[in-house]
Amino acid sequence: MNVVLVTPEIPHNTGNLIRLCANAGARLHLVEPLGFQLDNPRLSRAALDYSDISDVTVHQSVEAYLATVSIDTVYAATTGATTLYTAPKYRTGDTIMLGPESVGLSQDVIDKVTPENRIRIPMMPANRSINLSNAAAIIMYEMWRQLGFSLEGLLSQETGKGYFS
Repeated sequence: MNVVLVTPEIPHNTGNLIRLCANAGARLHLVEPLGFQLDNPRLSRAALDYSDISDVTVHQSVEAYLATVSIDTVYAATTGATTLYTAPKYRTGDTIMLGPESVGLSQDVIDKVTPENRIRIPMMPANRSINLSNAAAIIMYEMWRQLGFSLEGLLSQETGKGYFS
């Protein structure tokens, strides 16, 4: 599993996702520009000691990340989608991409993802959004549930690598 945060703005959301990805065996990809430095104390506090066993990679652009994967394995989380996050049949190695906390994914980024891979989490109609780290957790655990919570193809604590290790 891969989680891509496009230009995240709030350090503790990213810290929460570092910890979540370590616990779910997922890789976390951060797309610049970031709204904070990776040594931010709030990020470190939220990540606890999971930074050492997580796989975090920083990419200069969405295009740089997308060049490393097959586009049919990438899902974009957006409130404008009609497909529920539970509808796809996820596979090991799939990617969920989420946008910055204040505005979500830009239309330019959404357009890079095939329409059937644009997904949403249901919520009350008058509400605008769900917290970034919560939204990622909801979708990640659905992906993993569909895979039978199998450990095959996921990271283990021994294989964590990336920015912090």
